[in-house]
Amino acid sequence: MGKSTPMDRESADRISSSAAERDPDSPTAQSGFDERAQDAADRNDQEDDE
Repeated sequence: MGKSTPMDRESADRISSSAAERDPDSPTAQSGFDERAQDAADRNDQEDDE
């Protein structure tokens, strides 16, 4: 597997917007991926502050 890019706030916001607001019945919205993206961005923000 290749190197992944850490989730940032901008990407998490974009995912949340498209998943939850545009199509709440989409598989992405129902799987909770948008919440996991927000959590990952929060963790990465904390790591950047340290």
